[in-house]
Amino acid sequence: MNNWFLYLIRCKQGRLYTGITTDVERRFEEHNSGDKRGSKYLRGKAPLALVLKKEIGSRGMALKIEAKVKKLLKIQKEMLVEGTIKISDI
Repeated sequence: MNNWFLYLIRCKQGRLYTGITTDVERRFEEHNSGDKRGSKYLRGKAPLALVLKKEIGSRGMALKIEAKVKKLLKIQKEMLVEGTIKISDI
């Protein structure tokens, strides 16, 4: 069983993209390269910066947390990145 991670990527406009994966470095490189394996949303939005990487555990839990994070306001996501709030608080 693989450990799943939640990650947030900041785009050049300051927007935050949320995703899950078992290999954050590989996935970030796919997004950053602009090829078709990366997110369509992130194409053309370079430079990208990986601003948060948190180990979650199971895929099911990662999916649930990802859905919650995507519903957060931008200010709340920024607080998550800063460490002001924790994933367990959402």
